[in-house]
Amino acid sequence: MRIHHVAGGLMMALALAGCQRTSMDSVNTQQNITPLQAQPIGSVSSSQLPDPTTDTSQFPEKPTTDTAMATGTGVAGGAADTAAATALDVTKESMVGNWRVASGPSSCDMFLTLTNLGSGSRGGTRGCAGELTTMGSWEVAGKQVVLKDRNGNSIARLYKSADARFDGTTNSGQPVSLSR
Repeated sequence: MRIHHVAGGLMMALALAGCQRTSMDSVNTQQNITPLQAQPIGSVSSSQLPDPTTDTSQFPEKPTTDTAMATGTGVAGGAADTAAATALDVTKESMVGNWRVASGPSSCDMFLTLTNLGSGSRGGTRGCAGELTTMGSWEVAGKQVVLKDRNGNSIARLYKSADARFDGTTNSGQPVSLSR
């Protein structure tokens, strides 16, 4: 038991020896920052702003929007209008998972998740050709599924045509089908 007391005292002495005060004489604690020179400023003028409710000449004209292009129903002309009119309801949750894609003569795989990416959800393709190689996200807008590139630009629009099938076109007019 006496050895424990001696060992404890020796440890305490070593701990206190490590806490001795050090000299700070050689350390410069003053910052050597040179002040900035004053710069001349221009003159300040003031005037009354025009009343925004009466003076409309300062505002640009409201843009006109073609509603068919804004909703995506006018992308491929009459075929897209017909698909939109007969499309079945779609939910994001029903889209999640692996899809087989047929685009023209080729086929590939598409993976859709619910992970947020910009204004849509993360998605991607494997083995696809053409515009579908740039797919990075997707979203459901009404009864259509919009596939987007990595910059958020629409590359294809699809409508639900059966329980496990979606049909549509890419922006270049190439037909696209998703199935499970």
